[in-house]
This record gives sequence, structure tokens and C-alpha cells, in this order.
Amino acid sequence: MASFSSLKTDVFSREQRSQHYKSNVLGLNAYERHKKFMGDYIRYYGIQTTMPSDSNYPLKTDQDTLRETYRFIRSEEDDLERSWEQRLAKRYHDKLFKEYCIADMSRHKENKVGLRWRSEKEVTSGKGQFICGNKSCSEEEDLHSYEVNFNYKEAGELKQALVKLRVCPRCAHKLNYKKERERKRQLRREEKENQKRRRHEDECDHHFDSQVQDEDHDKGTRTRRSKERRRTVRKLKSRIYKDERFANSKDS
Repeated sequence: MASFSSLKTDVFSREQRSQHYKSNVLGLNAYERHKKFMGDYIRYYGIQTTMPSDSNYPLKTDQDTLRETYRFIRSEEDDLERSWEQRLAKRYHDKLFKEYCIADMSRHKENKVGLRWRSEKEVTSGKGQFICGNKSCSEEEDLHSYEVNFNYKEAGELKQALVKLRVCPRCAHKLNYKKERERKRQLRREEKENQKRRRHEDECDHHFDSQVQDEDHDKGTRTRRSKERRRTVRKLKSRIYKDERFANSKDS
């Protein structure tokens, strides 16, 4: 039968281990527990070396690999490469649906629109076909299809692709924001030119009317003077005629 002192020591050691577990291990995830246990093992039982920190211990996930190797439109050269990174990118690319695109228009005022293919979940919900293709819009009425000439830079190369996009009128304005702005500027310029031309024509018409009025005034003055001269000549001729008749009557 165990003595009281041994039972006391056993209970105390169990309580101490439980307290140590709660304060040092409980709440850690699997990776953090692994780092702690390996550090404790090396610290107390192995060679005295320091564990590498997170900055010296890079982790490359599948998402990082896809960012490096994914291509919006894969070429034959991409499919010929048989590395596991390219196989992963090809499997992901094959799962996407490439009839319509999903657009990111958060920077449309900078003339920058991001496009990507639809996932299976988006196809099932109708996003991009029966719901507006802008990722931040959920409009379902009055959608129209557009063929977009998508110019993008990928892997250091400038590429181009013709894709289809279904959006509502409000998002269509964002899609054609630069063209609409240029069109409004052109209309404003044309309106200013038309106003300037009409103002110039009005000034020319006013100047012409002034000249015509001046000419009419001068012509009227000349006409009155001519009539007065003719009237004076007629009076002189009449007086001369009367004088001649009076002289002839005296002679007779």
C-alpha cells in the first residue's frame, strides 16, 4: 500500500503538469504546439541551437504557387510544362467556367478594370449571367452583354483577350467611364465652338446691318439733295420762260 507522502507527491506532480499544460500549451494550434515541442526538445535534450524564426522559415502555400503560375488564358507552352506547379495551375484553370467574366470595377475612374473567370459556385447562383457581373453589384434587371477587349499584363508580358461580360446600365457606365468622359468633353468643346461661331456670325450680321443702314441713310440724303436740285432747276427754267414771254409781249 502506497504511503501518504508518495500519494501527496503524485497528486502534486499531476497538478503541476496540468497547470503547466494550461499555461503553456492550451490555446495553441497544431503548428504552434509543434514549434514549442521541438524547441523544448532541442533546448533540453538535443544540441543547443536556436529554432529558426518565421522570417527565416518561409512557407509557400498552394495559393502563392497559383499567384505565380496562373494564366488568364493558357497557351500550349504552358500545358507542355509538367512541373507540379504548372499541373496545379492547370487543374485550377480547368475548374473555371469561361463563358462570362466577373469584373472588379473599384478603380474604374483610373480606367482600370479587373476581370476573372467564374467559379462553379458563381455559375450555380447565376452571378455574371443572370446577376450583374460586377462583383460588388447584385442587380438582376435590364442586363446587357458586352464584348470587352481586355488588355492586361501577365508574367511581364502585355496580353490581349476578347471576353464577354453581362452588367447593368449603372455598371456599364463604369465599364465605359473613360469613353463617356471623352464623349462629354467632346460635346462640351463642340458646344463652345458652336457658341463662338454663332456669336461671331451675330457680330458680322450686326456689322452688316449697320453698314446697310449707313448706306441707306447716305442714299436717302443724296436722293433728297437730287430732288431739291431738280426742283430748283425747274423753278429757274420756269422763271426764265416767264421772263422770255414777258419780253416777247412787250416787243409785240
